[in-house]
Amino acid sequence: MTEFNGIRWAYDRHEIIADSIVNGIGVVLALIGAVVLVFHAAQWNSHGQILAAAVYGAGLVLALAMSFSYNIWPVSRTKWMLRRFDHSAIFVLIAATYTPFLERGADDPLLRVMLVAIWAFAALGVLLKCCFPGRYDRLAILLYLAMGWSGVLVAEPVSARIPFASMLLIVIGGIVYSLGVIFHVWEKLRFQNAIWHGFVVTAAAVHYSAVLICLSPSPPANF
Repeated sequence: MTEFNGIRWAYDRHEIIADSIVNGIGVVLALIGAVVLVFHAAQWNSHGQILAAAVYGAGLVLALAMSFSYNIWPVSRTKWMLRRFDHSAIFVLIAATYTPFLERGADDPLLRVMLVAIWAFAALGVLLKCCFPGRYDRLAILLYLAMGWSGVLVAEPVSARIPFASMLLIVIGGIVYSLGVIFHVWEKLRFQNAIWHGFVVTAAAVHYSAVLICLSPSPPANF
């Protein structure tokens, strides 16, 4: 077990390899997915929706790339710094994931306020992680969950503007993320980190599908 600044890293070589494989797969898929999503959005959507797709893609790649970098890095001052960026990127990913859906309701004052609020909380989370590293980790987890599920406050107006399949996938992805938190805090379980990141990659894939469907052209009505 190695400790630095009060944080313990107790993963053996096999756990690190397993975690690196999971994160590596996530990064590769995120890079491909982000490019495909932006080109896909550019075919049928407004400039605002294309920008929202780009924001989401960038947030997805950032979060998974930081996770890969932080978890594979040897214990050192650099790893301690990467830990701040990795945990901060989670807040960015949550806000970025909301962006394409809330942008569809730009004409609704409530959804505009929600979009500003979710990014404001993300900024607060980043500030918390960067200025107080390792001190409020439990609070940060609660903030992750609160931000993730805050969408229930605007579920009705959002559901009226996006396909049902996207709405369903948003909920499924949220459940997968939330279940993964169990393994995130279960630090005594071997391969705990790899399992947690498996949930993250899976939930991210579900939410990616929701965004892709949301940015796809609507099928013609049947008369």
